[in-house]
Amino acid sequence: MRKRNTLLGYVAVAGFLTALQVPLALTLTAADVHAGDASPQAHTAMAALDYQRARHHPIHSKPAIDSADDGACLACHTEILGNHVRPQSPAGIHANDTRAWYQSLSTYDGPQLTFHQRHLSTDYARTVMNLKCNFCHQGNDPREEAPSLSEASASEPTFTLRKHVNPEQTCLLCHGAMPDPKIMGLPGPWTEARAMFENEHQPNGCLVCHATAFRTRRHEVSYLNAAAIEDLAEASSDVCYGCHGGRAWYRIAYPYARTPWPGMADETPAWARDRPTHSAARYRRDVSE
Repeated sequence: MRKRNTLLGYVAVAGFLTALQVPLALTLTAADVHAGDASPQAHTAMAALDYQRARHHPIHSKPAIDSADDGACLACHTEILGNHVRPQSPAGIHANDTRAWYQSLSTYDGPQLTFHQRHLSTDYARTVMNLKCNFCHQGNDPREEAPSLSEASASEPTFTLRKHVNPEQTCLLCHGAMPDPKIMGLPGPWTEARAMFENEHQPNGCLVCHATAFRTRRHEVSYLNAAAIEDLAEASSDVCYGCHGGRAWYRIAYPYARTPWPGMADETPAWARDRPTHSAARYRRDVSE
């Protein structure tokens, strides 16, 4: 088994060395495609690349991936948006007769869709978000996934397990659990407490406090469309709760940056003392006061 794994390691290294000899005429760059759709030139270049050359293309690593647009990614990964949810599960359950967990709030409309479709191509996603492929996918180096050949004395070669997507820098930016209700003075979970704040004249109970008193500077990051979110939130608190706890992926609350806002108190509450004061530079948007 050790000899077999070692051989696989040498094959991976050999593939990388071969990829270094890619002719310039066969390389695929972000300039070869248009945003959102692959151009004919991109398809021609893509068809000329074998698997190893495509896998080791610079677009999969930094710094090229930082400037790659969606078209550059979709030139090869067309199945990401082309695949659809099965109309019927292997157990015989029809998708139209069931509700997925992400359909639990009023902000989701339409049939069940795949993960990428829900975040990239639906009308609602395009309205409230500005997500790109490289928001989540920051590249990886296949060399770091190959068996390590440096530990000759090891009984088995070791592998480097590298996250292709880091949830702490992607998913949790929107899908953390709702903070402790006691911080906001709520008697219980929002699903129960919302009835105290909402009526026909005030459909979004979140805005009872958050309209003017707290966090009037929010959502000002590159991956969100702040104005659209604020407008839609006037009609329903599901717009807020949809991210802030309603579709929590994890049991912990993400420490959102407390970007200073006009009238912000000088003293920081004890529960917020460890919060960052600005969003990460990668997502920061220059917004005038």
